[in-house]
Amino acid sequence: MFVRIVKMVFAEGNVNDFLHNFNNVKHDIRNVPGCRLLELYRDKDNPQVFFTYSYWEREEDLDNYRNSDLFKGVWAVTKPLFTQKAEAWSVDKMVSLE
Repeated sequence: MFVRIVKMVFAEGNVNDFLHNFNNVKHDIRNVPGCRLLELYRDKDNPQVFFTYSYWEREEDLDNYRNSDLFKGVWAVTKPLFTQKAEAWSVDKMVSLE
């Protein structure tokens, strides 16, 4: 399993549009085969900066999602709302303490 982290920065007037769309699609994304967790975070100091964390069984699962109609629809709505290009990382979780 690995974690996909995506940083997104939105124009101030676009934050509510992003949140509305995310709320509409979050369960669909979470239910994509191979997705084990989906989380959305908001920066405490800059309310226009958001991060998604998603846990995936295999890279193939993430690739399948990224090539799906669901992703294409989500991205078509989300991308025009950015003030800068999104940044993304795929990382392996090394330690998790609860």
